[in-house]
Amino acid sequence: MGSIAKTCLRSLLKVANSAMGIVGIMLILYSCWMIRVWQRDSSHVDYSSTGPWFMYTFLGIGVTMGVITCLGHIAADSAHGYCLSCYVVIISFLLLLETAMSADILLNSDWEKDLPEDPTGRFHDFEDFVKSNFDFCKWIGFMIILAQGFSILLAVALRTLGPSYYNYDSDGDYAPERLPLVNNKVQPPPYVKDPSDPRSAINYNTWNANK
Repeated sequence: MGSIAKTCLRSLLKVANSAMGIVGIMLILYSCWMIRVWQRDSSHVDYSSTGPWFMYTFLGIGVTMGVITCLGHIAADSAHGYCLSCYVVIISFLLLLETAMSADILLNSDWEKDLPEDPTGRFHDFEDFVKSNFDFCKWIGFMIILAQGFSILLAVALRTLGPSYYNYDSDGDYAPERLPLVNNKVQPPPYVKDPSDPRSAINYNTWNANK
């Protein structure tokens, strides 16, 4: 029963972890497309003031989520306590960071002034896309946060059950190996001698005389 529960928890953790991996792949593809367009148009545009930080930020977030996804799959397969603990700490830190960023955007009306200027214009295009598709983006963000929270719960539950062990046959199914007894050589009694040995005859006569 315990092995079935561990298998189900590992499968659910992989599914929840895969959601973050899909988002990471989408961010990597989107950032690569933006970088490609920027390299094509950068020959006649001056970017000496500030670099394309928005593109590289998206790329870094995508790579980070991909690495976390790989770590989550390794932790789910091994069910090792240390790997699961590291995974829980990383996901919790990422969840807190996302919560802080969301709170800053919602509570601070001038949050755009805290960011450097993006000369590529991709940040404003992304902002307009989010505003025009706010409901869709809201549900995507909610699903990501829900997948991260669910991953934390599954990892904690899997760590509580402990690592998986393979069931070997019991030692009672095999007969114990018989080891030779120590000093089990039978010593003949002192009065039993070989009649063919002349020394044995002398010793036997001497013993009879003493008797």
